Amino acid sequence: MKTYLPKADAIERKWHVADAEGQVLGRLASRIATVLMGKDKPGYTDFLDTGDFVIVINAGKVQLSGNKWDSKFYRSHSGRPGSLKEISARDLLARHPDRLVRFAVKGMLPKSKLGKQMIKKLKVYAGDSHPHKAQKPQPLAI
Repeated sequence: MKTYLPKADAIERKWHVADAEGQVLGRLASRIATVLMGKDKPGYTDFLDTGDFVIVINAGKVQLSGNKWDSKFYRSHSGRPGSLKEISARDLLARHPDRLVRFAVKGMLPKSKLGKQMIKKLKVYAGDSHPHKAQKPQPLAI
């Protein structure tokens, strides 16, 4: 019995649109990460990118549970002494609403070249409009 491996040109990529309004960030991000990896498809292979494209709209209206708005911090460090920058989730949502969803999904993808390839298929928009109407995206059930 042979193992089925999908060819790169045989992988059919669909487009999905997810509405983040009123959704809890972690639950939304885990569903999006599953679709980006292709784990919801029968031909899933862990070392190939078999996932679909995902468009997230209304990213500025996403919810966090508990008191994470003030206690969750996103940190970055350049490696130089004294260069630690941190921003709370509330401030990040006010400045860059798309990054809150992008950081949550990126943390759930593989930490490899494959993960970097998968995150490129995620399109996040703060408002309710997007420029991908020509791809005819299907609604994503969350």
